Amino acid sequence: RFNILLLPQNVGKRKAQIAAIRRSAGDMVLNVDSDTILASDVIRKLVPKMQDPAVGAAMGQLTARNRNDSWLTRLIDMEYWLACNEERAAQARFGAVMCCCGPCAIYRRSALASLLDQYESQYFRGKPSDFGEDRHLTILMLKAGFRTEYVPSAIAATVVPNKLGPYLRQQLRWARSTFRDTLLGLRLLPNLNRFLTLDVVGQNLGPLLLALSVLTGLAQLALTGNVPWLPALMIVAMTMIHCSVVALRARQLRFLGFSLHAFIS
Repeated sequence: RFNILLLPQNVGKRKAQIAAIRRSAGDMVLNVDSDTILASDVIRKLVPKMQDPAVGAAMGQLTARNRNDSWLTRLIDMEYWLACNEERAAQARFGAVMCCCGPCAIYRRSALASLLDQYESQYFRGKPSDFGEDRHLTILMLKAGFRTEYVPSAIAATVVPNKLGPYLRQQLRWARSTFRDTLLGLRLLPNLNRFLTLDVVGQNLGPLLLALSVLTGLAQLALTGNVPWLPALMIVAMTMIHCSVVALRARQLRFLGFSLHAFIS
């Protein structure tokens, strides 16, 4: 019961999505990345959210399919849990998940059809955009007046980078998308819950402030020879408090080890 659409050449994720959506006929479009395996009940879990005509998209919970490969994949699996069950869950509580992730996201086709021209014609620095598809499509959905949701019981397992170099390149690409599409979505914020404004500001300023703190500490060490104990202890304390709270919430001691991710951040 599947129709396979084979494009003549690799035109990128965005144009492949658009080609498939334009040839589809169902009420819903399920987006799945090629390295992802869905739980057998994912569609049954996602579709009830879409019965509300105000909802334009919903995403499931992501896990690392190759979690046991290395120390890095274990950290990424914890990172995905936090991204889904803290960030996305909180955003959904206030009506707007700011990025429905590509490995497992369902969209209302009628809403997508009205947004495809905008989605296809996105440019960045004078060139057609080739990154940040998931976040941009979610922002367009929110700008069109639809809600976006998170469904924690819809589980998708996706392959994550098992080496630091590819992981950092992926994170840099995602960070570029976050900063760029946040600017595009600023006009959305007055119409959304105030928590989402706080969340978006924190997502963008938090990494910059962390980087500034580290650079300032290194400069102090280089210029004066004094170890910057106060900012170092502050970063350690905030990290340990966060990881301890998550370990209690998830009832999993492994989240205490997520403190190692602060160095990668």
